[in-house]
Amino acid sequence: MVKHKYKFHPEQLIFIRDRASLRDKLFLSLKYTAGIFVVGFVSYLVFPLFIDTPEVRKLKRENQELVLNFELINRRINQLRMVIEDLQRRDENIYRIIFEAEPIDPSIREAGIGGINRYAELEKLSNSKIIIETNKKVDALSKKAYIQSRSFDEISNLARRKEELLRSIPAIMPIRDRDLTRVASSFGMRIHPFYKVLKMHTGMDFTAPTGTEIYSTGDGYVVKVEYAQRGYGYHVVIDHGFGHQTLYAHLSRFAVKPGQRVKRGMVIGYVGNTGTSVAPHLHYEVHKNGQPVNPLHYYFNDLTPEQYDRLVQIASQPTQSFD
Repeated sequence: MVKHKYKFHPEQLIFIRDRASLRDKLFLSLKYTAGIFVVGFVSYLVFPLFIDTPEVRKLKRENQELVLNFELINRRINQLRMVIEDLQRRDENIYRIIFEAEPIDPSIREAGIGGINRYAELEKLSNSKIIIETNKKVDALSKKAYIQSRSFDEISNLARRKEELLRSIPAIMPIRDRDLTRVASSFGMRIHPFYKVLKMHTGMDFTAPTGTEIYSTGDGYVVKVEYAQRGYGYHVVIDHGFGHQTLYAHLSRFAVKPGQRVKRGMVIGYVGNTGTSVAPHLHYEVHKNGQPVNPLHYYFNDLTPEQYDRLVQIASQPTQSFD
């Protein structure tokens, strides 16, 4: 039902229907429009302050998920940091000690990442603090992992060198002497067979029939095959690397040539009586860094503990050398 407005006409004393002019209608329309605009604008400004729109709720939910993910990432980073620190401790206290490597300076392990304010671009992001801190941790962890990786590369090379060292050490007796009956003279002061005075004997003498096989006591290269008429007579020198050389003297003939690669246990020559020698025997020397050392300390690869103890007793007895 349409409602109309009426007004009282004082002269005619009646109510007459009020007919608004076009101007009044236009003004009324503008007033209502302005009111609606003002209410809408105020609602637009005030409404988001108290009630989230679906888009805002979605963004807040995504932001919370990102923050949670960053927290989970930080926990994982901390776990990885503990693993790397454990590897560092093992590296310094076990691996580098075993392989006689110099420790890595802590200042190198803990050095910062280069660059001036490398995180400046991240400062423009929301939640920049947690993002920057996470990136700093990742960078530090990456650097530690890189240094540890390089350290393990070094340890791996040292391990391979250690295997080579173990193969190269002159660790067996140069002739077969399982019953330990061929030791004629040991390292130390001994009576010289020709001059009959005490003289330093820089090796060990093993008696054996002429032609008895002589073995290289470790891996290495033949650096000398010499046919001398006096002194060592026919003798061979093998360089085992790592500061070790061995000498085999008074041979009857050779089985190797200069520059030849030899393995532990390989026949290099045969027992003889050449040079300054009073009977067929092998004079055997071990040199470490250019100095003669007692070969007795190296027979650990082919003797039992009991045999070694017996050999020590035999070697301790005063005897006359054979050369």
